[in-house]
Amino acid sequence: MKSYKFLFICILATSIGKLAYTQQHFGIIRGFVYEKETSDPVMFSNVYLLNTTHGSVTDENGYFSILQIPVGDYTLIVSGIGYDSVHIPVKVEKNKIINQKIFLTKATILLEDVEISAEKQERQVQTLTSITKISPKQINAIPAIGGQADIAQYLQVLPGIIFTGDQGGQLYIRGGSPIQNKVLLDGMIVYNPFHSIGLFSVFDTDILRSADIYTGGFGAEYGGRISSVMDITTREGNKKRLSSKVGASTFGARCLIEGPLQKQKNPGDGFSSFILSFKNSYLKESSKIFYNYVDTSGLPFNYNDIYGKLSFQGNNGSKFNLFGFHFGDVVNYKVISDFKWNSQGGGMNFIAVPGVSPVLIDGNFACSSYKISLTEKDRSPRNSEINGFNTSLNFTYFLPKKREIRYGIEMLGHKTIFDFYNSANRRIDATENTTEVATFVKYKYTASRLLVEPSFRLHYYASLSEISPEPRLAVKYNISRKFRIKAAGGFYSQNLIAANSDRDVVNLFYGFISGPDNLPEYFEGKKVNSKLQKAKHLIIGIESEPLRNLTVNLEAYYKWFTQLSNLNRNKIYDDTPEYSDKPEFLRKDFIIERGDAEGIDFSAKYDFKRLYLWAVYSLGFINRFDGTYWYVPHYDRRHNINIVAAYKLGSELNWEINARWNIGSGFPFTLSQGYYGLIDFADGINTDYTTVNEELGILYDKINSGRLPWYHRLDISARYTAKISKLIQLEATAGITNLYDRENVFYVDRITFARINQLPFMPNAGITLLF
Repeated sequence: MKSYKFLFICILATSIGKLAYTQQHFGIIRGFVYEKETSDPVMFSNVYLLNTTHGSVTDENGYFSILQIPVGDYTLIVSGIGYDSVHIPVKVEKNKIINQKIFLTKATILLEDVEISAEKQERQVQTLTSITKISPKQINAIPAIGGQADIAQYLQVLPGIIFTGDQGGQLYIRGGSPIQNKVLLDGMIVYNPFHSIGLFSVFDTDILRSADIYTGGFGAEYGGRISSVMDITTREGNKKRLSSKVGASTFGARCLIEGPLQKQKNPGDGFSSFILSFKNSYLKESSKIFYNYVDTSGLPFNYNDIYGKLSFQGNNGSKFNLFGFHFGDVVNYKVISDFKWNSQGGGMNFIAVPGVSPVLIDGNFACSSYKISLTEKDRSPRNSEINGFNTSLNFTYFLPKKREIRYGIEMLGHKTIFDFYNSANRRIDATENTTEVATFVKYKYTASRLLVEPSFRLHYYASLSEISPEPRLAVKYNISRKFRIKAAGGFYSQNLIAANSDRDVVNLFYGFISGPDNLPEYFEGKKVNSKLQKAKHLIIGIESEPLRNLTVNLEAYYKWFTQLSNLNRNKIYDDTPEYSDKPEFLRKDFIIERGDAEGIDFSAKYDFKRLYLWAVYSLGFINRFDGTYWYVPHYDRRHNINIVAAYKLGSELNWEINARWNIGSGFPFTLSQGYYGLIDFADGINTDYTTVNEELGILYDKINSGRLPWYHRLDISARYTAKISKLIQLEATAGITNLYDRENVFYVDRITFARINQLPFMPNAGITLLF
């Protein structure tokens, strides 16, 4: 009942906001700005009325809205960097809305200059604190390992992001574990975006429109995670003709098919289209031919990904999309008998432009699931499953003086199933259901050089009967056109916790648990009043363009993890009445922790014509306190350096060479001190210790007191593109992973001492045909 009351309050709040803005006595001009040749939206172009202070900036959809315009005749000017300006005469009438579809033609200047200038303009009008915006062009600037450019390879270079290496495929962002990072694909939650071979994600680069990576301090439109957000959107299919892209490499193959269901007759007209993407790895089979020097039985990685999307757009710019996916991953190591996961889901999203209201409405509904299992040799299996849905409805108003207000409501729910054995061989299993409802409001204020974005989220966890108020703020000040200071911060909460063991040298198993009830009543002598995980963020930074094509960014961050939940590594008793006299830390399934993460991230990027250089350094410290001991989690990497270089050759710039070098300090792990004969006393007092078979028990050192060796690797690649005809293009790639054959450790079995290294020296090649 409480959840319905909270939902009613959310709807009432959004309705009041709408009524407040529909009572206006001026004229309105709104619409979309498109590129004439492709009909793609033109982002961050300036739209203003000549000789007035009325204007706006287009958003990611090319949409703009200018409110409170006095009645009269005006000249509407639209200008975008790299495009010829457009002048349109308009007549504004009282209480009338003028809808415009505007088409810009590319100016005759170099494309590289256009893209660099557009990025610079975006930095001046957006706060962009702890945010990295990624495009397919940027992803293609790094070495294409396995002949396939992938966002997973690009993310490994970003400031503040740590990967466990070539294998394992886990993402750690500024002190946050994978469970604390929210991943959205067209608004749908994806529970595991990376394959076991850490070079590839589940996303096909060819279908991406953009990816926004928030490493902290994100606004109130996002919730349910306490560390970071990765928001990925896909593009529509080809609006004019059927086209395809097929490719194969020594690692895997892919196929993309797209085209119109209803052709777009003129730029800006309505259309419907489809896009379908397949990709898979056959490395387990191909490695027996190409990489048998690594392992004669083949490398153990196989995966397959399918994604499809139907898009419909009306003449007024309103859009509706249907989409679905299936991702799967299977690995068979010598010391791990079976490791696999699969994920599937589907949903819809929309953007609506009402005919009589100055508001942009968007929303989504999606369902997704994820199931993972790990069976280790001579050990108990681990299983986890999560099934959930999420839906949202949002309203955006573009106010005078380039200001903006956005608010909305969100609801989600999920069921988690978990079965796990801790290091004491005690079983922990749970099935939980949860529902969450949230509302948010965000205001963008622009005044001369100052940008301020205050926001507020009210998140209700119905299954826990707990409300989390979460204020947030982002600020930027343009000291000059080439130098800016910025800051962001806020309060964050989440319900999900990770179902993994901190004892593992390298973690492979990442399951999910929601809202555990079996928590201690007290932590550090204080009563535990909340079952949520909570955090506070503070980020400050500067960004500058000291040279014409050089961008420098420096950020310092601090994250307070005021309450965390973790699996109880020390549980040896069942939490039943007969053991009620035992300490909580010996019988509870989960424990309460707290901690912090702090660090500095520096990046310098140079991009001009043929040359692209990018250098990144991250310094980070992560600490946890479990009520008894301070320790560092297994992903605490102190130093991480990435250097990326790309250079284009040839009169038509159809040759490109790329290189990436990464070096990072070693991850911590828990040392083994010795072994002993373990009797689990499964029959209680009836267990005959003189005849029962012993198992091998492990004596552990202080948690994560050891350090793995430093990790470093150099990758290179080359790409050649040949235009066979206007519609046919051939692309060939070749590269080498781990050029100097560094032996980086991946996994060590505590019992057999068998060691598996990260990928060795591996040449690769691929070919892609676009038609």
